[in-house]
Amino acid sequence: MRSNRTTLCRGRCSALLAALADPALGRIEASRLAVVLAHPDDEAIAYGAQLGRLEGVSVVIVTDGAPRDLRDARRLGFATARDYAIARKQELNAALALARICHDRIECLDVPDQEVAFRMPRVSLDLARLLAQRGIETVLTHAYEGGHPDHDATALCVHAASALQDGSRRHRIGIVEAPLYRLGAHGIVRQEFAKPRHPGELALRLSARRSELKRQMIAAHRTQREVLAPFRFDIERFRPAPGYDFAQRPNAGRVLYDQHPWGLRSAHWPELARAAWAHLHLRRTPC
Repeated sequence: MRSNRTTLCRGRCSALLAALADPALGRIEASRLAVVLAHPDDEAIAYGAQLGRLEGVSVVIVTDGAPRDLRDARRLGFATARDYAIARKQELNAALALARICHDRIECLDVPDQEVAFRMPRVSLDLARLLAQRGIETVLTHAYEGGHPDHDATALCVHAASALQDGSRRHRIGIVEAPLYRLGAHGIVRQEFAKPRHPGELALRLSARRSELKRQMIAAHRTQREVLAPFRFDIERFRPAPGYDFAQRPNAGRVLYDQHPWGLRSAHWPELARAAWAHLHLRRTPC
């Protein structure tokens, strides 16, 4: 039975990637598809050119985009984290409106930015419940790549939610992932998976129209203008997510957030990941 469910979810991932790769397809029926990402603006970087094609897709943003240390908020002229979070949600709604995504398809879990890793059991359960309620069969999310702790924690929570669905005898959720940024040998690498290349990896060169949609969605996140400036508008990459061992540090231990005050050092990650998996009574990472 487990083998059959695994084959089915891999088939869903392959079918989705084939649909995305087909230039003849305009709108794609996506009522059983969810995009689950950590921050407002991640949706534009990772999947912006595709969101306008996905008819009925659900979008779930895990954090409110506002770290509680207020460094970012005050630099941008906000007095409180709440004010900053409100601005970021308005930007998210504006970006998704460009992709014609209705408000009733948008969910924000409002976890404080930089704190997902410390709330992974709760977030996993909330995601499992939400995905079950919406009948979601496939999720687009982050690669586990050591770029930002919220990205890695959201990836774990999506995989955990899939495992919880499988354990409850509903259906296993197929997971497709996209790269945002990670630490390479010579600095930050954006929008590329680490080598070796996965056989199911898809690199989509964007048409002028889809590239422009992505550009406009990124521009809608006005408070993040400087952060988003280095990202590309001409390509998006996806692949079926592998079955990660989340107890191992990502990206072969080369972790970008060790170099930044983003709420977590990677030395603490394995303990948090193991504790979350144990709290959820999960025995192994889903394939």
